[in-house]
This record gives sequence, C-alpha cells and structure tokens, in this order.
Amino acid sequence: MKTAGKFPLLHPYKSGSRIRVTVVALFLLFTFTFLFSFIATRDTTAAAPSPLPDPISDALLYYASANATPTMSPAEIHSVYSVLRRCSAPCNLLVFGLTQESLLWNSLNHRGRTVFVDEYAFGVTRFEKRHPWVEAYDVRFSTKVRDLRSLIEDFKREVDGECRPLQNLLYSDCQLAVNDLPNYMYDVGWDVIVIDGPSGYSPDTPGRMASIFSAGVMARTRGGEGGGGGTHVFVHEMTREVESVCTELFLCRENLVETVDMLGHFVVRKMGSGGGRKHTYGFCYTTPSSSSQFI
Repeated sequence: MKTAGKFPLLHPYKSGSRIRVTVVALFLLFTFTFLFSFIATRDTTAAAPSPLPDPISDALLYYASANATPTMSPAEIHSVYSVLRRCSAPCNLLVFGLTQESLLWNSLNHRGRTVFVDEYAFGVTRFEKRHPWVEAYDVRFSTKVRDLRSLIEDFKREVDGECRPLQNLLYSDCQLAVNDLPNYMYDVGWDVIVIDGPSGYSPDTPGRMASIFSAGVMARTRGGEGGGGGTHVFVHEMTREVESVCTELFLCRENLVETVDMLGHFVVRKMGSGGGRKHTYGFCYTTPSSSSQFI
C-alpha cells in the first residue's frame, strides 16, 4: 500500500498576457459575487468588517500576480462554478489534478471541504507553506496511457469481482482503483468530483483511467454525509481517447448532462443493490457507443 503524502502543487504552464487577463477578469467576477454575499450577510452591528476568508484572499493575490495559462476555458470554469454555487453547504469537492484553477476551486468552495489528488510529490513543503489551507495528497498512479487496451480487458474480466461498481476502493485489487488515499476519503459522500489529472499527454504518462474509474465507483457507492441527488463528475479534455473510452465505460452516456468545450459533465447516482435493468459491464444501462477498438 502506497502512502499518501500531503502536497499542494501547481503544474507549470506557458505564460500568455491575454489569457492572464482573462483569468484575472473571470476570477474578479467570482470574487465580486463573494464580496456581495459577504457584505449582505455580515453582522451590521460589528465595529469593523471582517477580512475575507483566507482561501479567497489567497486566490485573489495569486491570480492578481501570476503569469500563468489556465487549463480550462472560461465556459468550462463557469460550468463547474454553477454546480458549486447550487451545492448545499457544506459541499464536498474532490479534484484530481492540481492545475492553475486549484486555488479557484478551493476559494469557490471555501465553506465546504475541498481535497486535491495529484501525481507529483515534489514541492510539497514549499507550496504547503504558501497555501496552508489547501488539502492535497499525492498518489503514485501505476497506469500508463499506452496500457489502455490491457487495462480495459482486465476490467472486463474483473467487472464482477475486483473491478465491480459497488465496493470499498480502499480494499480493491483492481488495477484501476485509486486505493492509497487517507482512509476517511472513502467514507465521504462527494458532491462534486473534477477530473483534470493525472497527466495524459503522452503514452508514458499515467492517464486518467484510474481517476475516472474511481470517481464512478465513489459516486455509485456514495456514503457518508452525501445526499441522494447524485454526484456531479466533471471530466476535462474529453476529446482524448482515454477520457472518451473511460467515461463511456465508467460514467456512462445516460449520465451525461452536457459537454462544454472539452469538459464533460455527468451526474452519477448511487447504485442500488437490488435487481432492475441489466448494466453493461456492470456500470452502464446503455451500451458504450465509443468508436474505440477497446470497447
């Protein structure tokens, strides 16, 4: 069992002044929303206004000074934000991948619980000192993009065993299971899961097979304080083969709410233990329609 180290980290990206202005403008728009809500609800009898919550002020300072390219478009960011805004507090948000949007997600959900999971363990101490209110853990993903075919074949063989949709991932031997997170995370009812990692830009990178599979299992086995309305799962870069194949198999077409640019939005509900319609490969009611040869 691998240990999960605590490490907030932003991936390096190329700079661009025009994109930087877009990010800053977008974040300021969100900030004004928070400020309006804060001012409208604070105690008017207080002698002086309270400072902004740490996650919000931290993110404001970062985006006002950072020269970084966002990984998501403004429309994609707004799609996630609209769900977080409607989430009943406290909202449980799990994010796979630490990107330029990480502090934004943390600030937009500052009244709830936000946890990040990423593949890179270096730079933990330095970034943790800068953003001590960000909770993140590193996972050593054993998958590779080049192994997609064999991983899908193994999943099909084990769909009624180690890779079944209803299980405790902590004890799973499925190759696609993320099972080295802190124990408490498997008992949380995650309201929103954002998958923007691990990296999948080359055959030797981990790919997002395990994060998409694990998100599908977490949503269907949802427990803890989570409600019964389903888990919102966002998958970025849906045009790539790994993301396309794995969302078809583990999140399912019938659960797709919308696609915004390269972001897929799924709502996956808890799966009952009784009978009912037969699931394809244990996860979906509908047969996957992906053109990939792996399905």
